[in-house]
Amino acid sequence: MEFIPRITRAQAMDVLSSQANLAGYRAVIEAAAHFARPFPMFMTAAGTVQAAKCFVLGAGVAGLQAIATARRLGAIVSATDVRKAAGEQVESLGAKFVFIDLKDGEGGGGYARALTQEEQAQQAALVSQHVKNQDIVITTALIPGRPAPRLITKAMVETMKPGSVIVDLAAEAGGNCEVTKADEIVRHGNVSILGFTDLASRVAVDASALYARNLLAFLTPL
Repeated sequence: MEFIPRITRAQAMDVLSSQANLAGYRAVIEAAAHFARPFPMFMTAAGTVQAAKCFVLGAGVAGLQAIATARRLGAIVSATDVRKAAGEQVESLGAKFVFIDLKDGEGGGGYARALTQEEQAQQAALVSQHVKNQDIVITTALIPGRPAPRLITKAMVETMKPGSVIVDLAAEAGGNCEVTKADEIVRHGNVSILGFTDLASRVAVDASALYARNLLAFLTPL
């Protein structure tokens, strides 16, 4: 099912999108569960609790759902993507779009392409400056048929605030974060890195229903 072309006619068969949508949602829920502070801002007589800052790397299906969910929970959300066209979608969800100016980061099938070394250095510099001020980082960057791009180094993790959480949705493909381990929670210093590969399964009822509809849409034309 994962090899079905991402074309208009096959949208209803697209298991990558249906499952990634749920994974993006669940990534934020897991982040909230492992984050020791609330997401929204609270103003009380005893003082103000600042809203959590959430940074999403990759504004595909999973990334956009993560942005929307984090916004609903009251976080201050920013996002980045190598595809400039993703900026409008990010901003339509109320998040700030952080971008390095690339010629064209679009790859086949709506995915991002692999970046050149120079572009990777630019992206790393942008991410490095941004992650150190974030409470939650959710990475979703994948390139079909290749290992996940390394976006967050160990050094970047060490600059993050104590209690911060990284959720790496690319853990199964090697991870976007250097210290990610698939299906494990890694604590590096005071930062938790969640490498769950079963996020869609954690909302299993709807994941199963959507997958069943993907299969039906595939089999019906036959």
